[in-house]
Amino acid sequence: MADRAQVTSVEAVEFFRASLIVFRSRARVVLEEACDEVIRAKGWVQTDQRRYWAAEARRRSQTLEKTRADLSSARLSQFQESTTQHLMMVQQAERANREAEAKMAILKKWDRELENRTDPLLKQVTQLQWFLARDMGRAVAYLAQVVRTLEAYADVAQSGTSTAPVGTKIGANAGKGKQP
Repeated sequence: MADRAQVTSVEAVEFFRASLIVFRSRARVVLEEACDEVIRAKGWVQTDQRRYWAAEARRRSQTLEKTRADLSSARLSQFQESTTQHLMMVQQAERANREAEAKMAILKKWDRELENRTDPLLKQVTQLQWFLARDMGRAVAYLAQVVRTLEAYADVAQSGTSTAPVGTKIGANAGKGKQP
């Protein structure tokens, strides 16, 4: 281990600290936006789409029942042309009803899948948010203390009344970890 502190620029440490603060604030915003997007997607699948397709399934089921009733009425009246037309309308309504039921089944599947896939990722994002808040906050505070210490040391070294241990230097070989 070197017995000399070899720092050439306190400003570089301060610049790194400032960059870390900027990174921390930007990363926090990005992570919050990502969490918000996941929450919105879950809400869209679990609430909006479920409501829409439940209402659509009811509407299509009612349309199917109405077209079946119209077909029955047409058969009783014995108009062959209208029976064919009504039969096609019933088939179309049945297809639409099956489609709505399939969409509801897909939504139920996606609801389960979305939870299974997003929960582990949200947990990781939460851990990263915690790291940014706690550990990066400590790092910023530590770097501020380092800057104050180095500035105080530089002031003492410049005044010529060095109280630093013998061999400690602020100079051109800073950050290299070697003695001159």
